[in-house]
Amino acid sequence: MTTQINRRTLLNQSLALAVTASGLGSAWAQSDRPVKFILPNATGSGVDAITRAAGPALGKALGASVVVENQAGAGGVVGLQALTKNAPDGNTLSMVSNNVVIFPSVLKSLPFDMPGDFTPIAVVGSTPMVLVVNPQRMNATNSRELIALLKAKPDGYNFGSGGNGTILHLTAEMFLDEAKVKARHIPYKGVGPMVTDLLGGQIDFAVLATPSVQQHIKSGALRAIGMCGDKRTQALPEVPTFVEQGLPGFVMEAWFAVIGPKGMTAATVKKTHEAVVAAFNDAAVREAMAKQGNSINISTPEQAQKAFHTELAKYAALVKKAGIQPE
Repeated sequence: MTTQINRRTLLNQSLALAVTASGLGSAWAQSDRPVKFILPNATGSGVDAITRAAGPALGKALGASVVVENQAGAGGVVGLQALTKNAPDGNTLSMVSNNVVIFPSVLKSLPFDMPGDFTPIAVVGSTPMVLVVNPQRMNATNSRELIALLKAKPDGYNFGSGGNGTILHLTAEMFLDEAKVKARHIPYKGVGPMVTDLLGGQIDFAVLATPSVQQHIKSGALRAIGMCGDKRTQALPEVPTFVEQGLPGFVMEAWFAVIGPKGMTAATVKKTHEAVVAAFNDAAVREAMAKQGNSINISTPEQAQKAFHTELAKYAALVKKAGIQPE
């Protein structure tokens, strides 16, 4: 009797395992090892908000839990260097902004080659940037009034960024160049500390990714002056672009991408890319991206590789135009 029960139990367990295995379908086999996303950005950045919103869907598509690890520092260099030290097995990835293609133009030396020491998997989409002021520090409600304040007190105001040479720094410098005004740059070791000081009045204005700052705009703690892209965003539909406000040459865009360490096999890249596509087509993720104002347009791995090289040249020219000296 005992033998019959044991055999029946073993048979039922085998059937259960077979059903579980077949249920994995197109997803990766379920793994006890998590997939780690090393973010070269602090908590509170636009990339951080995007990755955490997509995390559950990414985990489902990858067949593993997703762990987000923020490693900010040196404008993002610290986190990227950490990524290069991991095995190219698809278990360690990163979500990055276009900061990564600006670094070579603003830093005299890097501990890695961009993009040679990485594997671009997909440019996922773009995120709108907005210039905001602390209303207690700057009594401006639009671009014309902001420019008037800056002209009245040359170098009398300051602006913050998440680090020297980041897309937020470069975009603010491009605004100053286009408006023919000056302000002092205060670099921070991450977006989170910078936003804290902006709210506290230690700095006067900044350019930020919309997902990281829209709650403060809606609460009135910060005032949006203008969108930096070529069109308004549904996340802040009432905020006009700077093009609409008379600065036709000021259009800057932030994009975000998934990358891995150098040496990922074609099969691993393919599986990771498929997971990214599945995650960002998930209904809940699409809704979250729309609320943040992000536009999703996922490239192929081949297109991503080409885009990284093209963007390196583009931002080298913009850095030169803005007069940013490498440090």
